[in-house]
Amino acid sequence: MADTGADKAKVTLYWLNMSRAQSFVWLLEECKGLDYQIEVYKRGKDFLAPKSLKEIHPLGKSPLVKIEAPSRPEPLIMAESGTITEYICDYFAPHLIPKRYLEGKEGQIGGETEQWLRYRHYMHYAEGSLMSLVLIAIFMDQIRNAPVPFFIKPIVRAIPNRVESMFLNDNFKTHFGYLESQLASSPDGGKYLCGKELTAADILISFPLFVGRDKINKTAYPKLIEYINTLETNEGYLRGVKKAEEVSGEPVKSRL
Repeated sequence: MADTGADKAKVTLYWLNMSRAQSFVWLLEECKGLDYQIEVYKRGKDFLAPKSLKEIHPLGKSPLVKIEAPSRPEPLIMAESGTITEYICDYFAPHLIPKRYLEGKEGQIGGETEQWLRYRHYMHYAEGSLMSLVLIAIFMDQIRNAPVPFFIKPIVRAIPNRVESMFLNDNFKTHFGYLESQLASSPDGGKYLCGKELTAADILISFPLFVGRDKINKTAYPKLIEYINTLETNEGYLRGVKKAEEVSGEPVKSRL
């Protein structure tokens, strides 16, 4: 196997409080022997990311990751959660990627394992279908709790209430039911979405599930609640929380 230089690389995570970036502290904790640092950024009173993040990457979002390696003269700056996760796993955490092919079917169309197919699906589902729904819910809560005169509050609150009743509630029911069924049919009776072993997809999906847990009916979706508890008590996750709290000087909030 070619020397990738992973043992000589340095990784910097640009961490923003109350954001997806916390999932990446967990991801980096799962990378065996990786030298990584955290640079802390904090939201303003408007709850937006500071403009200084645009000095790192034009989008000015978090998470952002900088990778310094001997084979590259300039640092590699990466944005977008899925891209970062796949790159990190390729070089530093291949154990978080399920085996791709069934024995004797290497390279064949349709020869993939169920574990790998689920992994590929959830890598995109977490940041696509699920996260977009959670972001709308967060935005509606911000509108509902906006500091406006009391006589306007009924009008302001009517907007998110309408969005919830016409769009969010049914969609959450669909997604939570889907995840419940996926956990019930996890390969080899595993407790994770892709089987018995933790994968990067579980780490990536943790943030929208942690943030959206108040929307989950515990009676209707017991396996989903159990799964969230499993993720939140994972040793790597807890190490990541401790490290983020040490460098940021504030508690890590898993609910916005």
